[in-house]
Amino acid sequence: MPVLRNGDDSPWIGEAQKRLKHYGAYTKRIDNDFGDGTANAVRAFQLSRHLAVTGEVDADTARALDLTHLVGPAKRPVPEAAALLFPGARFANVAAHLPYVVRGLVAHALTDKPMLLMALATIRAETSGFLPISEGRSKYNTTPSGHPFNRYDNRKKSLGNLGRPDGERFKGRGFVQLTGRANYTNISRRLGLGARLVDEPELANDPEIAGRILAAFLKREERRVRAALKKKDLAAARKVVNGGVHGQNPFRIAFLRGEEVFAGGLTLTRS
Repeated sequence: MPVLRNGDDSPWIGEAQKRLKHYGAYTKRIDNDFGDGTANAVRAFQLSRHLAVTGEVDADTARALDLTHLVGPAKRPVPEAAALLFPGARFANVAAHLPYVVRGLVAHALTDKPMLLMALATIRAETSGFLPISEGRSKYNTTPSGHPFNRYDNRKKSLGNLGRPDGERFKGRGFVQLTGRANYTNISRRLGLGARLVDEPELANDPEIAGRILAAFLKREERRVRAALKKKDLAAARKVVNGGVHGQNPFRIAFLRGEEVFAGGLTLTRS
């Protein structure tokens, strides 16, 4: 368990709340949500134990709460740890979908901490609820009086689209928001699916396939991603995936939080 602080949302928060309640410092509902009430309870507990009063559950506070089994960064990609990168997301979504993401990364030999964080931060930027989703209509993909996703229809050079209805047919889907006929075609082949993603683009939202797509996309861009991460240029790493500035802030926040949450020597294995 890393330092837990206001804004975190995870079953680990619930464990801390239960211990705080046991010691009489917390009187509210156990909700796994680190809000102001939990922070005040932590401060009161720290004051009573002559600890540094920070309002955060650090290692010393965790030990005083008899949560020694949770001290230190997570050495495995457990849902309780990943959930700390997705405030507000339902924990059930994280628990259900994280294994698919990990399996995809392992299958593509992307088993180190930086690539795990790249995957999770990308999901945070594209679908904060940790769900594979379809892109919604917006001013960026649809003109005011046009049919859905008409701005994408004729983007042959950047997306490989060949005109209507390619814009809507190959709109963003999944964890990485795979977009465009060319990307659907390329990734489908990389996954050994032949032309299935082209023929059935909704498959990109199947959780297992979405996890594989994310990993395949990162593998395809691995050299550029690692080069950016080596320079600690998170903006450039994000741009490799998105091509622009969309989602830069949540991506950066999630990646940096992941640096704290997960142990440096973490290595992914197939569960």
